[in-house]
Amino acid sequence: MTNSTSSTPQLKAGRLESLDILRGFDLFMLLMFQPVFMALSGVMDVEWLEPVRYQLEHEPWDASFRLWDMVMPLFLFMSGASIPFAMNKYLTGERPRSEAYLRIAKRVILLYVFGGIVQGNFLGFDPNRIYLYSNTLQTIAVGYLVTSLLVLNCSLKWQVVAAAALLVIYWIPMTFCGDFTPDGNFAEKVDSMILGRFRDGTRLGENGEWVHSPHYHYTWIWSSLNFSVTVLLGSFAGQITRRVERAKAWKMLAAVGIGLLIWGKLWDPQMPINKQIWSSSMTLWAGGWSFIALAVFYYIVDYKGYKRGLEWLKYYGMNSIVAYMLANAVNFRSVVDSVSYGLKPLLGDYYNVWLTFGNFFIVFLILRILYKQQKFIRV
Repeated sequence: MTNSTSSTPQLKAGRLESLDILRGFDLFMLLMFQPVFMALSGVMDVEWLEPVRYQLEHEPWDASFRLWDMVMPLFLFMSGASIPFAMNKYLTGERPRSEAYLRIAKRVILLYVFGGIVQGNFLGFDPNRIYLYSNTLQTIAVGYLVTSLLVLNCSLKWQVVAAAALLVIYWIPMTFCGDFTPDGNFAEKVDSMILGRFRDGTRLGENGEWVHSPHYHYTWIWSSLNFSVTVLLGSFAGQITRRVERAKAWKMLAAVGIGLLIWGKLWDPQMPINKQIWSSSMTLWAGGWSFIALAVFYYIVDYKGYKRGLEWLKYYGMNSIVAYMLANAVNFRSVVDSVSYGLKPLLGDYYNVWLTFGNFFIVFLILRILYKQQKFIRV
């Protein structure tokens, strides 16, 4: 990790603020709005809030797609959108390629380990509770590795070909070597075979045998093909913003997004849009919405120059890994509880809402301090 500091706020040359602001919006939804809203609406139990609650929960297996199913794909997409900017100095010869490969290796390892700390119990030192591949950061590690190598070594044309090939390679055994049920799909079989007892959702039963939860259907190994496509799609968006003039770039982003939505929806009857297995149709569907979201933010922030009221989202967007790790690996609820337990009789059922808000507000304050001091922790 590197820590960049300066006396006055400076952005990298050519850096697009819309990328940081959209990434920040995605993380704000994940690390503040959704958990606080769900806690509050759960206590209020107001009927008119139910449609919002519905959109802020993940879709069950046999349904379609909700707003909350976009959070992880958008995070992967935005990680890809930054790659063309990060790799530019190596592509132009400003820095040696060997340095790029070392950077890629370092980032992949750190992201994998951080993901394991957050969700794989890597620091629990309990061999019965270690999960090798189960977290968003680990999917970014895989997608970043594939995308960075392609950006460094292939033209845009062959990058697009690679993305299409990955979608099809994923599709072939999913269609011909299984079905699209929770237990019968090919990706499920691959995870069970390779990860085994080290798969998230697996625990040691009372009889000494390893038991996998019947409610856990997320797949990781075979789905890595499409994780990589999601990051690649983000890279394509980043390359559009770099190569196309701003007056046309937002229109191209929107057009590509609409095209991906149509492609994903047409594929849906044969291969369902399903986030838990990261199906090819879902990859296109989520990618389409990600392109459109970036087009909107790019139009507002970078083309029209309107940033008033949006700058604070950079607190999250410019320290995204720090934000994610703080919110998921550190329990600030205990801190809030220790200094405000006297409010419990006054707040009653709303005390849990207060603890939830306080937990994520501390994360927000830390990110704000880092931003104001121009300290950005890069992985």
